[in-house]
Amino acid sequence: MKARNVSGHPVVIIGAGRGGSALLEMFMEDNLATVVAIADTDPDAPGFALAAKYGVPVYHSAASALQACKAWPDCIVYNLSHDDTVAAEARKVFGDKQVTSGPEVKLFWQMVTNLKQTKNELEKSQGQLQAIIQNVMDGIITIDESGLIQGFNPAAESIFGYMQDEVLGQNVKMLMPEPDRSAHDGYLHRYMNSNESHILGTRGREVTAVRKNGQVFPMELSASEMMLGGHRYFIGIVRDITERKEAEARIAHMAHFDFLTGLPNRASFLNILDHSINLAKRTRHHLAVLFIDLDGFKQINDTLGHEAGDLLLKGVSERFLQTVRESDTVARLGGDEFVLLLENIESSQNAVFVAEKIVHALTEPFDLNGQAGKVGASIGIALFPDDAEVAKELVMRADEAMYRAKHSGKNIWKLYSEM
Repeated sequence: MKARNVSGHPVVIIGAGRGGSALLEMFMEDNLATVVAIADTDPDAPGFALAAKYGVPVYHSAASALQACKAWPDCIVYNLSHDDTVAAEARKVFGDKQVTSGPEVKLFWQMVTNLKQTKNELEKSQGQLQAIIQNVMDGIITIDESGLIQGFNPAAESIFGYMQDEVLGQNVKMLMPEPDRSAHDGYLHRYMNSNESHILGTRGREVTAVRKNGQVFPMELSASEMMLGGHRYFIGIVRDITERKEAEARIAHMAHFDFLTGLPNRASFLNILDHSINLAKRTRHHLAVLFIDLDGFKQINDTLGHEAGDLLLKGVSERFLQTVRESDTVARLGGDEFVLLLENIESSQNAVFVAEKIVHALTEPFDLNGQAGKVGASIGIALFPDDAEVAKELVMRADEAMYRAKHSGKNIWKLYSEM
């Protein structure tokens, strides 16, 4: 047998049963030893099939295997057979070389079996852990103490739009928008020197992140620290909360704005008015509230249907917004009632002028899905501070003036001070 180059210490295994097969498998997975031959008198020994897989020469007697391995005089002989003559055969070939056999081999085989079992259990546990990491819905990002990304699971790929091989070894700040990106290295450096952190150990901290396409989005981050192999690592559990924030924004909008017209609702208008009154008190400016009730809306709603009524309300809202200044506020209180806040007016005549513009703006019919619809407006006007100095009272005064206008005719306005 011609000597082969080996990458580890040469080994001869006598006995290709379960023990020899396990020993062969262990050696083939470790570069510390190279099996140069395996022998067994049983041609169906399980170790032979494994030897064929790895290209290890097989022999059907211990003597022939030992003779074939004379080129490696320093090889180690493991006798896992019950043949006591193997030691004598080894001495004939290698001189005084000792053969590992009997209780020593049995103990070694048991150690190999236990190690193999432990390895299998570890591989199974690691496989389960990897399966969880790969399939969990939250992104998991691992970085080292330099901020370089060491782990990036599929959920993180989906969230950020990067494939794993695009980010491994890159600084995690690539996932951050400014100014966090520029501040990150300094933050990490300070933590390494002081151990003071506002993020580590915090669950569900809301931050902003940036996708591969440059889109900035809201993210929930839970960060922790671990030591592994004498090295420090940081683990971030991340979740894209874009949909949740959008839902929260919709709910907040619904709480303050009319769902049909998008105008501020009653509660929102009163808050705006209260703020404007406080500001006007400091600046000694005047305000006006115009309470508007549409004339003829009920008839359109009843004859043409609610869809036409909704279209009319939207159209009225648009015309009101076009009539007033950007600094003024138009709100819908409900039904066909609207209210306007005119900021910083010089006198009641300014409010009267806007009321006349409102009446004029409604003279043109509305297109309600191909049918014409026409409404008018009864308008009541109350002034701050002349008529009231509290938001709710000012709206009530304007409402009272509107009722006076409505009973006095249509498309007219009334000042509360003239009632």
